[in-house]
Amino acid sequence: MKLEGAIAVVTGAAQGLGLAIATHLAQAGATVVAADRDEAALARLPAPLQPCRLDVTDAAQVKAAAEAIAQQHGRIDILVNNAGVIMSEPFVNMMNPASLMHDLGRFEDCIRVNMTSVFIVTSAVVEQMVRRRTRGAVVNISSISATGNEGQVAYSAAKAGVNAMTSALAKELGRWSIRCNAVAPGFIGTDSTRRALSEATLKHIQANTPLRRLGEPVDVARAVASAIENDFMNGAVLQVDGGLTL
Repeated sequence: MKLEGAIAVVTGAAQGLGLAIATHLAQAGATVVAADRDEAALARLPAPLQPCRLDVTDAAQVKAAAEAIAQQHGRIDILVNNAGVIMSEPFVNMMNPASLMHDLGRFEDCIRVNMTSVFIVTSAVVEQMVRRRTRGAVVNISSISATGNEGQVAYSAAKAGVNAMTSALAKELGRWSIRCNAVAPGFIGTDSTRRALSEATLKHIQANTPLRRLGEPVDVARAVASAIENDFMNGAVLQVDGGLTL
C-alpha cells in the first residue's frame, strides 16, 4: 500500500510515540486523523494532522468516530492502534504488607486500555473497510514485554493479547484484503518510558542493548510504515528493540 494519498487513523497520536508515527505517515503523504483523549495536546497538534478527540475504551464513541471519518474522507485505509499506557506493578509487594498482592482493579484497567481498546477500535474501523471494500492495513503497537516482563504482569498480559489478536485477525481478515501486523518496540526514549522507569534502570537497559542506546520514536514510526507498505506482510510482529531480546 502506498502511503501517498492514503487515509490513516492513529490512536494515542497527540504526543510521544503516537505523534511520531502520525507525523511520519503525514510526511509520507498520508492524510492522518490523530485520535487522542487529551484535548489540550490535540490543540497543539501541528498541521496537517487532523485532531479527533476520542476515548478508545468507549465503544459507542469509537464507532461513531469511525463512521464520521469514513464519511468525510470516503474511506479509511490505515489504522494504527497506538493508544495505551505503560504500567508497572509487582505481583507481590513485600514493601507494602497492607496491599501485598497486585491490585485487581489496576490489572483490569491495564487490560482495557492496552488490549480491549485494540479490539474496540479495530472492530469499528474494519467495519468501515469491509462495508466500503477497502484494501486496508492495521498495525498494532505491541511491546517486547509481551513475552513477560518482571514487575509488569498486567502490561505483559495485555501486550501478549495484542500479539495473539494480531495473528487471529491476520488469518481472518486476509480474505477481505485487510492485513494486520504488529510492531513491538523495546525501550524508546519517550516521556512515558522515563516516567515508568528509573534512571538507573534505563542505564542498565542501555548497557544490555547491543546498540547501546534507547530507541527513538522515529525508529518505531519507520517500522510502522514498513508494515503498511509491504503488501505481503501479514501477521508479523516486528521487533524494534536494538537487539535487546536476542
